[in-house]
Amino acid sequence: MTHLVRSELLLLARNRMAVFNSVLVPVMIIGLLASGGDAGGDTAVVTGMLGFVLVGVLYYTLVSTYVARREDLVLQRLRVGVLTDLEILAGTAGPAVAVALGQMALFVAVGATAFGLPAPVNAPVLLLGVLLGTVVFALLAAVSTTFTRTVELAQVTTLPVLLVCVAGAGFAIPLDALPGPVAEALRWLPLSPTLELVRLGWLGRPGAGVLGVLGAAAAPAGLLAAWTVLGWVAVRRWFRWSPRR
Repeated sequence: MTHLVRSELLLLARNRMAVFNSVLVPVMIIGLLASGGDAGGDTAVVTGMLGFVLVGVLYYTLVSTYVARREDLVLQRLRVGVLTDLEILAGTAGPAVAVALGQMALFVAVGATAFGLPAPVNAPVLLLGVLLGTVVFALLAAVSTTFTRTVELAQVTTLPVLLVCVAGAGFAIPLDALPGPVAEALRWLPLSPTLELVRLGWLGRPGAGVLGVLGAAAAPAGLLAAWTVLGWVAVRRWFRWSPRR
């Protein structure tokens, strides 16, 4: 598995566009945020960027990676070796996950230094949200390869997930501005509980201590755990290891 991660990291480093998206784009975004920070909405901006990393970087990158390895028969050859299916998927996703976690750590650091945001009230809850969100979107990427025939089509097939998850997190339109049933349905999407855990871990809840934050985190954490189980079941059921003909 270590060799698999190392080879995937080497392939990622050789892909100039992937390096640009993984390294230079976040640096440019950080520069813009640091130069035009607004103390009133800094936390929302930073947490929003964490969500963007999950859907715009991790999810999309992994869909393209899994499809490329499948069409090149890499996944099919790996299955005849000693690695389990889970180890193959995790090893292939390793570099993209590492890049995404590094970007999120960078955004948190910039939020604390450039924006002067307070230290997290409950760091374990924040970390739980990041890790569970990473697992869920990695599984969603694997499921999305089922209806993605080529790497080029990944730009099209990932768009609905990106748009719906972003809408569910309230980036473009606040959920309170939407009709009640629509807003309630969008809150069940995986990005919403992820960012809720991040905000709870960072800012806490007015009038609630550490135990109060843990109690408030139970519902979004349980929802992400359910998404994790559903994602793994879907991967076991529909993920294709050989090229689609």
